[in-house]
Amino acid sequence: MNNRSKTMTALVTGAGSGIGAATAVLLAEQGVTVALAARRKDRLEETAGRIRAAGGTALVIEADLTDRAQAAGAVEQTVAAFGGLDILVNNAGLMLLGPVEGAPVEEWDRMIAVNLQGLLSVTHAALPHLLAAAGGARGTADIVNVSSVAGRYPREGSAVYSMTKHGVGAFSEALRRELAARHVRVSLVEPGPVATELFGHIRPEVLAANREAWADATLLEARDVAETIAFVVSRPARAVVNEVVIRPDGDIW
Repeated sequence: MNNRSKTMTALVTGAGSGIGAATAVLLAEQGVTVALAARRKDRLEETAGRIRAAGGTALVIEADLTDRAQAAGAVEQTVAAFGGLDILVNNAGLMLLGPVEGAPVEEWDRMIAVNLQGLLSVTHAALPHLLAAAGGARGTADIVNVSSVAGRYPREGSAVYSMTKHGVGAFSEALRRELAARHVRVSLVEPGPVATELFGHIRPEVLAANREAWADATLLEARDVAETIAFVVSRPARAVVNEVVIRPDGDIW
């Protein structure tokens, strides 16, 4: 990250654990002021504590981003506290796998609400501030949408999850085209399997049915994806990294 990062502000969603927490910590290590947004305040405080202990600046924002007003409020709290917004990392996500037949449709509703509606609401609220930042000394601002290889290569048992992540990719590309001439960079990061608590949200019977297939899988670590995000947002204004697929070694999907 260049020296301009010392005055930059990032809002990271889903920052209480996994990729979001790792990204917030890494950006703070590189001099970025970070706002952390998620539902679980205790987990956010843990992440913020790590940042502050290392000398960084962090703001905790407890918010349910599926609520449009709370999503907008997270953006406004960030701007009110730090005076602007340079980077938005839309990381909050939910992965509830299983076959379509017999699926509890409430799981579909939850994934659509978090993976799509939450991302849309935060992005919509953040855009005026990111456009303002792009006109400043840095000459650019960043939106990083964390998707999944599941959005690119759907598999059995992931139909609705893949649908939501494919939608993130489509939205990102369309938004990139809208904003390119106004210097807000839109980047899509698509990780393969990552060792986070996402797997803990899957129904026990689905986990049991796939235990053998997943038992020996190699997983990425959250820091691997965080380093990818940090690379994307640290490029000079002239360089735009629009899409990154990052898989664990040996993953054929």
